[in-house]
Amino acid sequence: MCPRKIQIRTSPVSMVVLLAALSFGAFLHCSKDPTSSETDENRLEYVSPEDVGYSSAELEEARHFAEQSGYAAVMALCDGKVFFHWGEITRNYWCHSIRKPFLSALYGIHVEQGHIDPEATLEQLNIDDIPPTLTDEEKQATVRDLLQSRSGVYHEAAAETPSMAEARPERGSHPPGTFYYYNNWDFNALGTIFQQQTGTDIFEEFKEKIADPVGMEDFSVENCTYQHEPEKSMHPAYLFRMSARDMARFGVLYQKSGMWKDSRIIPNEWITESTTACSIVDSASGIAYGYMWNVFPEGSPFADMIGHPGYYHTGIGVHALVIIPGLNLVIVERYDTDGDWTDPGEVGMELGMMIINARISD
Repeated sequence: MCPRKIQIRTSPVSMVVLLAALSFGAFLHCSKDPTSSETDENRLEYVSPEDVGYSSAELEEARHFAEQSGYAAVMALCDGKVFFHWGEITRNYWCHSIRKPFLSALYGIHVEQGHIDPEATLEQLNIDDIPPTLTDEEKQATVRDLLQSRSGVYHEAAAETPSMAEARPERGSHPPGTFYYYNNWDFNALGTIFQQQTGTDIFEEFKEKIADPVGMEDFSVENCTYQHEPEKSMHPAYLFRMSARDMARFGVLYQKSGMWKDSRIIPNEWITESTTACSIVDSASGIAYGYMWNVFPEGSPFADMIGHPGYYHTGIGVHALVIIPGLNLVIVERYDTDGDWTDPGEVGMELGMMIINARISD
């Protein structure tokens, strides 16, 4: 469970990143996906915006805005039905930090099966790191603390950005479970713990437990990789590549409380728990953090602006996966971050609200 006392601090991620989390786009008048098999029971259903209560005319403006802003692929789904799709939705792009919800989902499956104890400490799990090794106090952090990014372990980490390193607190400055810091050490160590406790590979297990059951069409284990930086840490980052339409399936799985068709994939209790606010990360917007998900809870300024609570994760501020359960809405936003690319800047809020405000019926 989340701590009763919520630590309030300014997020190391700027409001620009926060606003980019809701940058969406559209391609209108698509009745079906020409690349899906008509006999595939897991195929995505494509409908017109009006079929699910959105205005094609207003969303056409959003499409132009998305295109002009340089996005590569965008999808929006209502109750699992695609009512916008634009760009290269079948191409696998780097997911960057959206890797974290993927691992969170796997944790939910294996916690329920008893393979992972959220209350186990790093000491009990024999988790350490390269010198300077973990202190006795740091080793008292639990798996749950790491899921909440509240471990109190401020060791160097693989795939740590300069801004994350700059914001990293001093070693020993906060006891485990008492302070939120967006911590790649926590996220990477969770990968090591997952493989140690389950005896599986993260990418292979994601394919078996999630990708295959929901019919992901483009996902491949071979497209994923581990980023090792042994001079920083013994725990590698686990890097996913995924297409927009496969990420859309993952979003729908959460929007439908862990169900895909008639099959239970992720425990409903885990989805509720992992998307509950545990730490406020930006006091102005009320954005919070759960278990490797950003959350805009009921009553927060951000939720009030949108009209509903929800949760999301971004990847370097330009990729986004957003779920707004009250609207049965899933948004997937992809940007081509292979090679040289240009940051679109502060366009996300305007584009996101254009789409939300295009809704014409409840």
